Amino acid sequence: MNDEQEPGPQRDAPDALNPMEPGSHPPSETRPAGGAPQASEAPKSTSPIGARNVAERDRATSPRSSSRTGSADKKQPPLRWGELIGVLCLVVLCDLTIYRGEGLAGYALLFLVAPLLLWLSSNWRCRGPAFWIVSAMLAALAGRTVWCGSGLNVVVGFGLIAAFAMTLVGSCPYVLDTVFFTLRTLHAGYHGMIQYGSRINTLLPVLPRAGWMNVVLPLMAFLLFGWIFVLANPDLTVWFGEGLRGVFDVVKNWVDRFSPDLLEAGFWLAALWVVVGLLRPSKDRSRHESSPEEIRTFDTPASTDASLYPALRNTLITVIVLFAVYLVFEFKTLWFRDFPSGFHYSGYAHEGAAWLTAALALATVILSLVFRGHVLREHRIGSLRRLAWLWSIENMLLAAAVYNRLFIYIGFNGMSRMRIVALYGMSAVVVGFMLVVWKIVHDREFLWLVRRHLWTLAIAVYLFALTPVDAIVSGYNVRRILDGDPAPSVQISVHPINSEGLLMLEPLLECDDEVIRDGVRALLAEHHREAEATATVRSELGWTTYQAADHVALKELRKNSEQWKPFADADSRRSALDRFHKYAYQWY
Repeated sequence: MNDEQEPGPQRDAPDALNPMEPGSHPPSETRPAGGAPQASEAPKSTSPIGARNVAERDRATSPRSSSRTGSADKKQPPLRWGELIGVLCLVVLCDLTIYRGEGLAGYALLFLVAPLLLWLSSNWRCRGPAFWIVSAMLAALAGRTVWCGSGLNVVVGFGLIAAFAMTLVGSCPYVLDTVFFTLRTLHAGYHGMIQYGSRINTLLPVLPRAGWMNVVLPLMAFLLFGWIFVLANPDLTVWFGEGLRGVFDVVKNWVDRFSPDLLEAGFWLAALWVVVGLLRPSKDRSRHESSPEEIRTFDTPASTDASLYPALRNTLITVIVLFAVYLVFEFKTLWFRDFPSGFHYSGYAHEGAAWLTAALALATVILSLVFRGHVLREHRIGSLRRLAWLWSIENMLLAAAVYNRLFIYIGFNGMSRMRIVALYGMSAVVVGFMLVVWKIVHDREFLWLVRRHLWTLAIAVYLFALTPVDAIVSGYNVRRILDGDPAPSVQISVHPINSEGLLMLEPLLECDDEVIRDGVRALLAEHHREAEATATVRSELGWTTYQAADHVALKELRKNSEQWKPFADADSRRSALDRFHKYAYQWY
């Protein structure tokens, strides 16, 4: 046969009949590259080499690897005991922590153990930087969730598990890619379940009948004569009967407690489907390198005249002048001055900061759209870059103005959860603008920028989920009150506080302001009553409801309970809280 012939693609063609599959026929002739047809080899050979080739072909074309699983099955590795055990452990873990779980401690265990089981079960164990970063993020999130978690922690945790599964197969977990990877899990899980069903018998040992008899016959003899010896001794009969009855009772109680209903069986199937899809994704591997759409444009064509250049140049000049005029006004009216009584803090520092943040975000979008496409090959792009640098400096000054407005509002009546959110959001916008500047300097494409912007948003959400927000808020407000500024008391009065925040209120039990002192004591008395009821319920629901911050807070409340004994009854608590609310509302 001619050496230039390439039969490989013909063998791999999905539509070609497999010569060893049922219903197909071996080809009667093969045609060399440049000759007449010749008879094919016989399907069987008496030589050892021919027999080995036939056996290998039989294994390659067995029904377990038939084309019914599609091309995805051909790309998937063989089934291993380690993978099968890991999948079953993951299903059990999901059942204990999600279906039978009653609280956030279960999710914390899931976020900590599931990545380990995925890694042990996976056929690909890529351990690049993304793998270690996502692993550390999951470990930190699990710790935060078991200490004082929230629904946001759960959402972020499931997203990180999908990102972790991507890193195992060598994919970079960009935000949109992670979303598409998660959606493909349903399709991949379907094919994976088919592969498991077709390959499960490959894990079973093939023993001759004599091998089984070597085990079965001695076992039957042991059971038969052992039962006779028990019946021959009345004491052994009673002892063995009671022991057997106890074992049956334990098994019955276990079955009654853990026997699944139809809904739980459906949950097992769904969990198995998702886990298999994560371990056997439809796209096996993707490169760590950046895609061609986001790399630097080294091989750009010769410079041209972009038709939009005058419009873009005039736009940049316009916004530069407008920003300069506004920044002068901003610094003159809101910087380095004392605000009079009745100053509209909400309008300037709250709503105004939001509008300026929107302006900065819009500037980010405009600047990223200016430097793309044919404009990057414009021979006058140097002048556009100089204008962009000038506008970037103005945007950084605008960001400083937004931070100043936020801190003016914080200085007026203290810190709150939403002000923490505003600081995170503003910081994400600033980082996004800096990424646009980086894109312009390094000639990155728009896809590169979109991916980094989504990363910025995702990281901001993750960091907020880790942040002990109420501890920061309450600690700041308590320090301000103890320094003689009662205005932040409004944040304690009108906003809910979790266990982290309650732990920071203890110094106010000795506050000089009687209204604030009694109000905080009544507030802690109310939280103490609720915490005791919550602890009783959680003790009945089980370990998945555990929250370390709630446990520590309850211990502190019990220790200081003598200080709010005058507010033990509901009427006295309500009276003190009403006075506290009316007093603090003047700084709302």
